[in-house]
Amino acid sequence: MWSRRSVTDVARNFADYVNRVAFGGERFVLLRGGKEVAQLGPVPTGRKAGTLPELLASLPPLTEEEAQSFARDLAASQQELEQKLPQQPWDS
Repeated sequence: MWSRRSVTDVARNFADYVNRVAFGGERFVLLRGGKEVAQLGPVPTGRKAGTLPELLASLPPLTEEEAQSFARDLAASQQELEQKLPQQPWDS
């Protein structure tokens, strides 16, 4: 949840707010003149692509029904994407 704080308050207590974000995961919407102007929050983190094989190996195997359903979903998504892509480069 985002807490609303004035830019002035955050500027006066900047180190405290940075610590609250870094160590507590808090998020703030900064206000100037009562209007939202910025956000202060944790940097999104993710995993490196090199860890994908390990992640996939850790997942439980799909049942035959789940695998077929997944394959159908992929085929439908691919078909939908192909319909949305321009057929000629100059059509975009």
